[in-house]
Amino acid sequence: MPVSDWFKAREQRRYTVVSPGAPSADLPDGVWLKCDGCKHTVYRGDLEANLSVCPHCGHHAEMPAKDRLLALADEGTFEETDATLSSTDPLRFTAAKPYAETLASAREKTGLAEAVVTGRALVGGHPAVLGAMDFRFIGASMGTVVGEKVARAFDRAREEERAVVFVTASGGARMQEGMLSLMQMAKTAAAVRRFSDAGLPYVAVLADPTYGGVTASFPVLADVIFAEPGAMVGFAGPKLVQETTRQSLPKGFQTAESLVEHGFVDAVVPRTELKATVARVLDYLCAQDVHPAAEGAACPVAFEEGS
Repeated sequence: MPVSDWFKAREQRRYTVVSPGAPSADLPDGVWLKCDGCKHTVYRGDLEANLSVCPHCGHHAEMPAKDRLLALADEGTFEETDATLSSTDPLRFTAAKPYAETLASAREKTGLAEAVVTGRALVGGHPAVLGAMDFRFIGASMGTVVGEKVARAFDRAREEERAVVFVTASGGARMQEGMLSLMQMAKTAAAVRRFSDAGLPYVAVLADPTYGGVTASFPVLADVIFAEPGAMVGFAGPKLVQETTRQSLPKGFQTAESLVEHGFVDAVVPRTELKATVARVLDYLCAQDVHPAAEGAACPVAFEEGS
């Protein structure tokens, strides 16, 4: 690289300004992050301001569940529900370490009681129940409490005649809970069916990654299914599929973009455009002659079964 280009690149870099009177110029850990997509060094403040989307390449980084919900909800309207529900250790499971210790570690790391956060909010003025899974909590695996919170979210939305918007990111079933975990697939699917029978709208957003028993249950039953760019979605990971089938996989296998081409997902929507897109979908799925937020009404349905 010519010296002139090196100086030009150096001038374009962004640095954290440290006040002259600061006791130390040392930066705390985590101020700069390396993008997993383009490997650029990104200032944490810029990344968070852009909803954890890399400003250089558009890579969608992991995002805490509560941040996702606040980004979707109209400002000041989100109210968390079932915040204290948390898992126990019904099987007294022990592998590399006891399951109870794994749960305690996840709670300390994330500040959450479980791997899913749910609550009420307005989205584009429409009353909705929101949910988001947090991959930092044991890979957002679906155990009994995750399944219970998901089912309660749909039942609450049905009773209050609200739409549902759910963001998933999970490795699948939580096998430390054995068959109790696998039962959550049927439980959550049944809750969605009750909700759907009431004629209320459901929008799912598949984030990276969405795998296993989660993919095979409640998110793929939505009326409209979005996915974030580059999200990996499937039942088993590509490596396992390739080893099982002994066949080479096509390029882009299980990516969100590939799933759109094959009709599994309706659209790939960047995170920065997600709130506006979801609100627009709810405008279509809910009647337009009444503003739900203004009159405190539920979301009137604009379509009938079979339409």
